[in-house]
Amino acid sequence: MIGLDSPTRPRYADTAPSEVEMAVTPLLPPEVEPTGAPRPRRPWTAKFRDAFRGLKFGIRGHSSFSVHFFFAALVLAAAVVLGCTLIEWCLLLGCIGFVLTAELFNSAIETLFRGFSPDVQNRSWQALDIAAGAVLLASITAAVIGCLIFLPKLVALVGRF
Repeated sequence: MIGLDSPTRPRYADTAPSEVEMAVTPLLPPEVEPTGAPRPRRPWTAKFRDAFRGLKFGIRGHSSFSVHFFFAALVLAAAVVLGCTLIEWCLLLGCIGFVLTAELFNSAIETLFRGFSPDVQNRSWQALDIAAGAVLLASITAAVIGCLIFLPKLVALVGRF
């Protein structure tokens, strides 16, 4: 392991540090000599291609994503019909993005979990529940914000009849 004796000189774990150094100097893993040529930088087009592929996997691979898409379309249609202001549109779109992002993270964790061995799955199942809880919390938050925006508009609309 290494730490820093000075700003320019690393301290390796095989050298004996003083007690003061141990208290204030973090130990870092041993340096590993790089093998081969450094990895070339990926162009932005490749990064975006991978990101869109990830979106596709997240959308196609999980049925709950289609439920969120359905409700997002419902919210957008209601916003058009009820004539939401710019601020309300921003809040609604932010909520939709928040829920869909939470669902994508949940899908990523589920996909990763399925690749684990049964032993690791038995020890880490709580991660799935936590991710599902995050989606639930995001959905409830979005629903409350949606109610705060739409209920006064619906009451005013019904009051006209």
